[in-house]
Amino acid sequence: MSLILIVKIALHSWYGFNAGSVYYITVKSNAVLAQNAVVNTTLSAAAGCISALLAKAWLSERQTGEATFSLTDALWGCLSGLVSVTGGCAIIDSWASIVIGLISGLIYLWGSNLLVKMQVDDAVDAIPIHLCSGVWGALSVGLFAVPEYVQLIHPGVTAAGWFYKINDGRLLACQVIGILFVLGWVTVLMLPFFGLLHYLGWLRADSLDEIVGLDISYHGANVLTNYNQGNINVADDNGSHDQYVAEHHQRRQQQREQNQKRSTLRRRMLFLDLSSSKSDHHIPTRQQEGGENAIEMEEGANAVF
Repeated sequence: MSLILIVKIALHSWYGFNAGSVYYITVKSNAVLAQNAVVNTTLSAAAGCISALLAKAWLSERQTGEATFSLTDALWGCLSGLVSVTGGCAIIDSWASIVIGLISGLIYLWGSNLLVKMQVDDAVDAIPIHLCSGVWGALSVGLFAVPEYVQLIHPGVTAAGWFYKINDGRLLACQVIGILFVLGWVTVLMLPFFGLLHYLGWLRADSLDEIVGLDISYHGANVLTNYNQGNINVADDNGSHDQYVAEHHQRRQQQREQNQKRSTLRRRMLFLDLSSSKSDHHIPTRQQEGGENAIEMEEGANAVF
């Protein structure tokens, strides 16, 4: 239910984002662009939802012999359709938005399965939805942009989608250059950052923390059930989870004790250093006093002779 609510909120927000980008509709051309954005956003989202749902059912039937209609994949396909149509929602025809949405649902499934094969942890499929579908959406502008709608936004511009002007690929080339620039920019900036996180061991959580849940391990939530009641049962899923939680708390307690010992040792060493420095500067030893007296006697003898 929460996933459905999230997608519903995102869908309504997309209407404001895409159609609201014209800023005002008092100009006739802006009204045309706004209505195109609303219609195409709806059609692409619906097409992405249907394509992802049916394609996943077909794949599950081929793999397991039984078709499974996944609501999660359908909703993620809907988001993929929204992402893909955003770039050209105001300057494409309705049939093109359906094509964009259908392909985006398939691209989402392909990207999600590719991440699983590559063992890349992407719990919410952000890469297939936003990266893969975003690249396809940018390319679709160079393919399906209608010349008349482009001129409403940029009067005097003759560039259009490649399907409308086969001999003119300027817009498609601009989209490809933009995609490559964004990919290169993000790679140069973020690859060293994530490499440093990986080197420090901060890139992902510990396996026990993942089993317990990050709400407990990282944010201090207390959701113990059977463990608090003292009736842990290994055969029970909740009981086994509570055992992992208990192990996690024991390990954290051991870490706290070790940290306390280290901090106590540091304080003692610091106190000893301060004490030794004070004694060196303010309380001279007998050897030091004897040495100073010998120097004074030697200077007095030199003065006499």
